[in-house]
Amino acid sequence: MSVALMALAAALITPVPAQAADPPVVRTEAGWVRGETTAEGRQFLGIPYAEPPVGKIRWKQPRPVRPWQGVRTAGDFGNKCVQGASWDPGYEQPSHTEDCLDLNVYVPEGAARRAVLVWFHGGGLTAGAGQDIVPDAFARQTGTVVVTINYRLGAMGFLATAGLDGEARDGVSGNFGMLDQQAALRWVRANIGRFGGDPGRVTIAGESAGGRSVCTQLASPKAKGLFRAGIIQSGAYDDCGARTHETAVAQGAAFAQKLGCADLTCLRAKPAAEILAAQNGFDWAPVVGGDFLPRQPEEAFAQGAAADVPVMNGANQDEGRLFAFGRFDLNGTPLTADQYPAVMRADYGDEALTRYPLSSYPSPTIAYATAQGDQLFACPALRLDGTLAGRGPVYAYEFADRTSPPFASLRNLGTDFDFGATHVNEVQYLFKHFGLQSPLNAEQRTLARQMIQYWGSFVRDGVPRATGQPAMPSRPGTVLTLRTSSADGNALSTTTHHEHQCNLWDSGTVTQSR
Repeated sequence: MSVALMALAAALITPVPAQAADPPVVRTEAGWVRGETTAEGRQFLGIPYAEPPVGKIRWKQPRPVRPWQGVRTAGDFGNKCVQGASWDPGYEQPSHTEDCLDLNVYVPEGAARRAVLVWFHGGGLTAGAGQDIVPDAFARQTGTVVVTINYRLGAMGFLATAGLDGEARDGVSGNFGMLDQQAALRWVRANIGRFGGDPGRVTIAGESAGGRSVCTQLASPKAKGLFRAGIIQSGAYDDCGARTHETAVAQGAAFAQKLGCADLTCLRAKPAAEILAAQNGFDWAPVVGGDFLPRQPEEAFAQGAAADVPVMNGANQDEGRLFAFGRFDLNGTPLTADQYPAVMRADYGDEALTRYPLSSYPSPTIAYATAQGDQLFACPALRLDGTLAGRGPVYAYEFADRTSPPFASLRNLGTDFDFGATHVNEVQYLFKHFGLQSPLNAEQRTLARQMIQYWGSFVRDGVPRATGQPAMPSRPGTVLTLRTSSADGNALSTTTHHEHQCNLWDSGTVTQSR
């Protein structure tokens, strides 16, 4: 290491004042923060990484947080970004708070400069927060620093304002939530060394919309240099596709009209509660065509975006069961055998009905869910593996513990629906989901330890390994299936594409429904 780099590294590690050894105090670029020491290490919660995007800077690029005086207490999570109520624990009430651009840092004990995981939460880009996972045990067990972040959601994060502010086109319109993520990554680059992290070894990761965010950041030129690897969990849906600029602008105009506004001045005067109430029925997602995302991610990857960036990418075996349950059984109207053919034909066509015969499944809802999960998650994940292959190593997995307990939101419903290895279920094997301990049995706890080793190894070294387990493959068409020992354990599979009927879903001839 050069003398200059050694001096820079030394400068980034700020000595903690002796009187503040417990609780820990760290100086960030904006000021001192006081965290807490726990049984797992140290944690710093609710640190602002950008100015609150309110008033005149609502629907503007995130601005650096203003410095503060004294020592800021970092013992509680910050506000959740604007969103409605949901069935998730802690989300019983809506949030109308725009002062929400905060992050949380979890650090194992010790002074080593550690690899860093930055987690983007899921929630369909309309819900969720960094506090949805508590990764303190993951950080300790893997010897990594973990950062979880909030970012703007729904209309607040993805309204295309071009046209409303007199501009025919801009480089960021409709991507404010994604730009928040990049602002958080810049904060990490500038500050994480002071917490014991290595700013040169940052991996971004997320599940569902968080995985979709990773996919988008891999394709964004503005993210170049902010991370060295990515983990996409159930995030390849829609082939990581973004809204076209024209579509997003048209939706933005319709949204403004719904609120009786013709310009941004009017929209900025609307209370957050009114913005939230009006956002239902619109598609809130990234926008392609500007400086942030010049090309669709699929096209960008084919042309070399994300070159030399190792990626872990995967999905769950029964992704669709959560969504089919929400559509049918949750409302007390499970799909019936008589309804099944018409619903399948309407959503996916005759060939899909032939491929997913009702006689092969325990119920009509699960038959439909299998088709939905294959179309929406499993096959796009496998396609993404192929698209990224050759640009850098792509490690593929499938979470397949069909005995896994439903995640907390579903457990609270008290249903006996068989969710299997459904959407979101793998998260509780890695972290405390919603801060809760999941009721894993002995075999599942073993699988959880193995998964934590795979993920931690990838964050530290860019290669996912686990003691005594098969290496996660980086060969297109080969997938590491993650299962408990009584279900034959973790194993390499070359039949995942066939099992999920991907020749049907990859053909482009099937009606695709969401």
